[in-house]
Order: sequence, then structure tokens, then C-alpha cells
Amino acid sequence: MKRFKILGTGLAVPQRIMTNFDIAELVDTSDEWITERTGIKQRHIADAETSSATLGARALKDACKRAGVPAAKLDAIVVATSSPDTLFPSTGCWIQNELGIRGMPAFDVAAGCSGYLYALEVAACMLVAGSGKRIGVVGCEVMSKVVNWTDRSTCVLFGDGAGAAVIESCEQDIGLLASNWGADGSLAPILYLPAGGTRTPATAQTVKDGLHTVQMAGNTVFRHAVRAMTAASKAALASANLTPDDVDLLIPHQANMRIMEACRRRLDIPVEKMVSIVDRYGNMSAATIPIAIHEAREAGRMPDGSTVALAAFGTGLTWAGAVLRT
Repeated sequence: MKRFKILGTGLAVPQRIMTNFDIAELVDTSDEWITERTGIKQRHIADAETSSATLGARALKDACKRAGVPAAKLDAIVVATSSPDTLFPSTGCWIQNELGIRGMPAFDVAAGCSGYLYALEVAACMLVAGSGKRIGVVGCEVMSKVVNWTDRSTCVLFGDGAGAAVIESCEQDIGLLASNWGADGSLAPILYLPAGGTRTPATAQTVKDGLHTVQMAGNTVFRHAVRAMTAASKAALASANLTPDDVDLLIPHQANMRIMEACRRRLDIPVEKMVSIVDRYGNMSAATIPIAIHEAREAGRMPDGSTVALAAFGTGLTWAGAVLRT
């Protein structure tokens, strides 16, 4: 068990809301088609000046305010993102810059949509190891700037936003009861952004070919996502000596409603115990779980003593399951 207490959570989303009807003006689709296949009705879209770090800094500032901890007093900042401000430095460093703070380690965890659970695991291990007492864990994305807005199979799915939590080491039996995380690199090509790195450096041709945007084999991703999320969740519950009946709340990665529902059914957890925000936000990659946690806390669905199952999958292909006791 990795003991920690959530002192505060926060979120930040762009003002602009893009509905399914707005998307239907860009590509051949409809509100009915998108809703039936994904459960998404709208998503927040960043303007030209807003980056992942911009949103991440706002979310972390919100979490710190609620926690009563100045951002400058954090012992580390761990950031999960698939849409970094720059290849280097890390988005964590840009968040420091946005907040006007310095000194503590700040770095990114790149695990796609599983990123926040990876980041939470890393931060919890740091607390257990004594590397710090209070850590900011941020999930931030501006996916709208890396999707192809002429490809209806992907552009309808994603949105922008950031969520954050300030966690503190403690002696109580709360925190991560158990976790299960992993990856299968042989599945990297089913969901990736091909160009811009050292494998395929940026050229005029890669830009012309749209290789700087999300490429996804949707049906293949669906099959592997459901299996991976379910297996990771079951393994985490088993490690915690718990069953689905012990779960008070299920917070899956908000990829689309069909994946979420398939995972919930395989775990045999009642629908009323699942947190769903996908209709209002879309898939915000690593930002979905921290925003869902924040909304569940604000709605009174995560009181002290709650047992929360967290599940995610992402590009890589990565997966993660965790059992959180609040």
C-alpha cells in the first residue's frame, strides 16, 4: 500500500465549447452518429494562445488553492500529457514557468491516456521513498492541436482540458491500495502520432501528409482497450484482496461510452457506480481521470473512506488499473 491523502483537486478547461453540430459543419457526420458511437455531445477546444502547460498550470493552481498549499511549497510536479508544449523541455518545466515557481523537480510521464495513473503511481512511490511530502500530479492535454480536423473517425473524439491533485504522505490506511500497470510496445502503431520525433523528423512532406496528427486503427484499439482496462482493474482489485462488490465508485478513462460500458459490464459493477463525464468533455487523454476525480469529489461522490477503482488504456499500448482509498 502507498499511503497518501488527497489534499485538493482542481481543473481547467478552455472557454470555447464545440458541439457535435459544430463538428458536422466541418466533416460528414451528425450529432446522432457521434452520440450513438461515442456518447460525446460536446468538448472544450483551446484557442491559439492556450497550451497544455497553460491549462496544467491553471489546474494545479486551483488544486493548490483548495489544498491550502502554495505551489512554491510543492516538493515535486509530475505531469502526464500526450500533447506536450515542446519535445523538450518538459511540460512540467513550462508549468513551473507559468506559475512563476522553481526549485522542485518537474517532469513528464508519457503513457498516453494511461498517463495520469502512471503519474499517480510515480508520485506515490516518491512519497513512500521519502523524496517529498507534497506532490502536484497533473494531467493536461490540448488534443485539438494534434488531431486531423478532416478525419471524422478521430476529430469527433478529443477535447482539451487539465486536472490536478495535490497529494501528501500520511500514516492513515488511505491512498493506493494496489495497482497494475504495463505496456505492449508491439501495439504502438495502432494509435500514434507518426512524425515530429527522431523516428520521422518533421519535413514539408510529413506536414503535407498529415503525419503530425493522430492516427488510429479504431476497431483494433477498441478490442485491446476493453481487454487491457478490464484485466488491469481485476488484477489491482485482486492485489488489494477486494472484489467488485467492494467498489464504491468506478472511474474509467473516458475514451468513449462504448469502451467504458464494456469495461464496467466485464467488471460487474453497477452502472450507478460509474463516473461518466465523456458527454461533456470528450476524450481528454491523460486529463480525463483527474477531471473525473475532481468532479466526483465536488459532487460528494468520493467521501472519506471511499474505495475507488481507476482504469485506463492508452497509446503504447499502455494500461493501468488502481484501487484508491480516500
